[in-house]
Amino acid sequence: MKRLAFVNVVLNLVFLLGLGCASNIKTQRPELSTPTSTQTSPAKKSHGKNAAPVVGSQAAKPEIIAGDPNTAAKLQADENKFSQLEKAGSYWDAFAIAASLSTIHTDPKRSDYYKSKAIDTLNLRLTKDQLHTVARSSDYGYLRGYALFRLAELELAVNNIDESKRYYRSVVELLPESEIATSSQRLISDMEATVRVSAQTIGVVLPLTGKSAAVGQKVLRGLQLGLGTHQGFSKFRLAIVDSEGRSDLARLGVEKLVKEDNVIAIVGGVLSKTVGTELAIASEYNVPFIYLSQKQGLNDIHPYAVRNALTAEMQVRHLVRTAMTEMDMHEFAILYPNDPYGVEYANLFWDEVIAQGGQVVAAQTYDPKETDFRPVVQRLVGTYYIEARKDEYYQKLRTFKQSLKGKNARENVNTDDLLAPIQNFDAIFIPDQARVISQINAFLNYSRVKDTKILSTNILNTPGSAKRLSQLNYPIYFADSFISEGPNQSNSDFVREYMSYFNEYPAQFEIAAYDSGLILRQLVLQGVYTRDDLGKQLMKLKKFDGSFGPLSTTTNKDLFRPLMTLTVQKGETVKLKE
Repeated sequence: MKRLAFVNVVLNLVFLLGLGCASNIKTQRPELSTPTSTQTSPAKKSHGKNAAPVVGSQAAKPEIIAGDPNTAAKLQADENKFSQLEKAGSYWDAFAIAASLSTIHTDPKRSDYYKSKAIDTLNLRLTKDQLHTVARSSDYGYLRGYALFRLAELELAVNNIDESKRYYRSVVELLPESEIATSSQRLISDMEATVRVSAQTIGVVLPLTGKSAAVGQKVLRGLQLGLGTHQGFSKFRLAIVDSEGRSDLARLGVEKLVKEDNVIAIVGGVLSKTVGTELAIASEYNVPFIYLSQKQGLNDIHPYAVRNALTAEMQVRHLVRTAMTEMDMHEFAILYPNDPYGVEYANLFWDEVIAQGGQVVAAQTYDPKETDFRPVVQRLVGTYYIEARKDEYYQKLRTFKQSLKGKNARENVNTDDLLAPIQNFDAIFIPDQARVISQINAFLNYSRVKDTKILSTNILNTPGSAKRLSQLNYPIYFADSFISEGPNQSNSDFVREYMSYFNEYPAQFEIAAYDSGLILRQLVLQGVYTRDDLGKQLMKLKKFDGSFGPLSTTTNKDLFRPLMTLTVQKGETVKLKE
């Protein structure tokens, strides 16, 4: 059995089921003493499914002599019998033979083979009663330790922590130098670590050095304000781990926060490449976790993990609903960069439009490095491929040439001027930054696209974007939970406090971290002192007063915050008047 895989199975069973609950299942713990004289003698034991096959010194064994023909024949007969019993599904009897062969075989390799077979059968095939039989009897030698280890696993599966620890301690006593004794001792230590909690200590795993250090520092600032640790009289403490943006350091960091700092909860999961590891280890120790990454598909890893991030789905759902229900739009075009960000948002937007009863009538992609958007826009509005509108084109060409007759003007025929754009959409969705949208705007205007609107993402809700978008020919709309800069943002107490300390406006990461710290602080101050209770409170959080409105945990374990539709007016980002 591979050591790490064996241990991971046990850990997952412990912490997925949660700690602190007493089991009603009663079992009889096997004793380590040798059988008393009142036991049935080996020769008279029955061969029922739970009868104890004889392995050890009390059995009447033939004399084993290497090279002796009789010995070889006996071993071969036992090996054949094992194979037959295993194929027939008689695992209890097959286990007895494998156990015996593992100790009496004259070939070391065959001995190791049957030891492996005995252990595998014990772990995968024996019933709980049979495991007790093995664990009680000294006839089974070293296999008693493996039976005890397996019984400990089964007790963990029903959350019987105290009984499980007693079994593990018995393994250490019986086989002190073995690999499973080392694993048992570590598991005992891990289980004890899960119940040692400092209720006012919050752990944080962040990339504070390396390429993502700036993001980590922003999150740390927000957390300090949310927990109040920037104030000298705060009762709370931050236990900080620098992951450097590496999964291996993130894993060790979570273990340290649990075992050494005894944190009641952890905030982290900022980077998509480390968040999965952080959640998996936190789940093993049943420590609540608030993660800030937008990465999808993580909500099943940890029962007490909540995502505090404005996701792409949240934005798109709000934006499409606003466009269709409040602005009476029904047909949309999509113009998107061919990169992960653009493709993700384009697909989400398309799906959401269909789900809400709308229609996507045109879609066009472009290279993220593109600067000349004339052919891109022409393809979108149907003026690029002349042959597709050949009859219309030549009719317009003849009309154009006739208009030049008798005029003192040089003939200059421009295809773009002849074919009018096919504009069968109410708005164009462009998931890209302000600089690119400004360039696309110029080519849309040049192609005579009129009376449309541009929809985008909260990538536009960043400092400097509003000024870039101030000269657009079309209204632009996007969704977010706050306004990134200017007088429209400073109506929040959190913003004013943040600016007083750091002399800059907070952004998405700082806001999410602040709210995370605030939630944990208030739950603890309300009397939540265990990890299990804190995790349950996080799962049912409703209308918590956050920095920019009430926060609630959804069924998908997202912290949902109210969104608003934003637009740009006179170089400023403002809320759309409903």
